[in-house]
Amino acid sequence: MGKTAKKPVTAGHAILFVLTLVIALVFVFPIAFNIMSAFKSNSEILRDAIALPSGFYTESFKYLLTKTDYPKAMLNSGILTVGSIAAMVIVIPMAAYAIERTNRKWTNAIYIYFLFGMMVPFQVYMIPLFKQLNMMGLFGNLLGPIMIYIAGSVGFGVLLYTSFLKGVPREIEESAETDGCSRLRMFWTIVFPLLGPVTASMVVLQGLGIWNDFLMPMLVLPSGETKTMIVELFYYVGEFSSRWDMIFAGTTMSLVPVLIAFLSLQKYFVKGVSSGAIKG
Repeated sequence: MGKTAKKPVTAGHAILFVLTLVIALVFVFPIAFNIMSAFKSNSEILRDAIALPSGFYTESFKYLLTKTDYPKAMLNSGILTVGSIAAMVIVIPMAAYAIERTNRKWTNAIYIYFLFGMMVPFQVYMIPLFKQLNMMGLFGNLLGPIMIYIAGSVGFGVLLYTSFLKGVPREIEESAETDGCSRLRMFWTIVFPLLGPVTASMVVLQGLGIWNDFLMPMLVLPSGETKTMIVELFYYVGEFSSRWDMIFAGTTMSLVPVLIAFLSLQKYFVKGVSSGAIKG
């Protein structure tokens, strides 16, 4: 067998490679700068922010973990993220499945209603929403933002799942229905396992937004008490002085769960986004 001839590198390929490299550096630099600064003292950061650390300074991590409420704040962030994502994975796929498989005027109207919710900015209904939370007794505890996160993700989640469900053959469900399988059991045992890629996509996208959210926990959770990690780190930014060593150390610790989750679900995440885009 002869050797396969290599394709010549064109100017277009070279330009595309350079652009990709530049974009990659733009995205990687803030993360690298954050991790590098996390191992520097506050005075070292103020003296030369972009210089490499002179040593392996870990006192900021020790102080945050032992002398502050940051561990409890990370726990609050974890409860908000895991609780919201778990509820989304239970509720949203069933709603999308009912809309896609029923395909009637009233279900299409509900689908449009969900999509319309994506177009309304949060600032428009922010104050009425907080008043409603107060009336329902949900203002000031973790259940309040969890309910908001779930409601705010329905539009995007339904759009994502209905696009993916268009590629799931109905014949599988018809065979199960012939065997006497109920619709609910058929969904969770047959259809839902096929939705793994799109579920991973929603978990990564929504989970990342909730884990890093600042505005909702800042406004909804009570002042003077431990909030989420991003809000706790905000208190280290002062009008006249800031503890940048604590901020960089805290944000570096917050990156670890995100990187683990993304690397674990990366294959399914890419597949889910690409499949949803093609089928939608």
